[in-house]
Amino acid sequence: MPEQAEPEPLPKPMEAGREVVEDYGHLGLTLRKHPVSFLRSELTRQRLRSCAEAISLRDGRWVNLVGLVLLRQRPGSAKGVMFITLEDETGVANLVVWAKVFEKYRRTVLGSGMLGVKGRVQREGEVVHIVARELIDLSGELASVGSRDKAFPLPHGRGDEFHHGSPAPDPRGIAKPRDMFDPYGHIDEIKVKTRDFR
Repeated sequence: MPEQAEPEPLPKPMEAGREVVEDYGHLGLTLRKHPVSFLRSELTRQRLRSCAEAISLRDGRWVNLVGLVLLRQRPGSAKGVMFITLEDETGVANLVVWAKVFEKYRRTVLGSGMLGVKGRVQREGEVVHIVARELIDLSGELASVGSRDKAFPLPHGRGDEFHHGSPAPDPRGIAKPRDMFDPYGHIDEIKVKTRDFR
């Protein structure tokens, strides 16, 4: 009967940015594109360089760069100096944050998943550090990775109401905030697990 011949539903594949967010949510890492690569064109317009570009500059040059915070170290023998390792799609960069700069940007340093840095290149042979002068919390941009491509539409109603609409929303389909568990504070946000040593 023609009424029973329904087409096979083919769900739309998840967009690339959303896949990365889901990977980080479940595994804490991804084998797909690096999260910063979704933001690279916007970061380039803001004159924020990649880690590879930053560490290739000459000694003493000023540089603005951005990356995910992988590691924070504040050894007791370093007299209050903090060392931070940033990562993006091109590699890693090591930051030196002097005690005065750390105190000025304490909340940003300790709470950011993605940092923007203005600093000076310090090169000694093959060892390259960026001495930070200014730090910017870019975690808000990192949280937008899941929506950078077209978002995957989730069904919002019951039955055919999703396709045809209904005169009034079905109260059973409306999730109450207290009913949803969100460990990161925002469902679409990438939470980078950094390693902090003291």
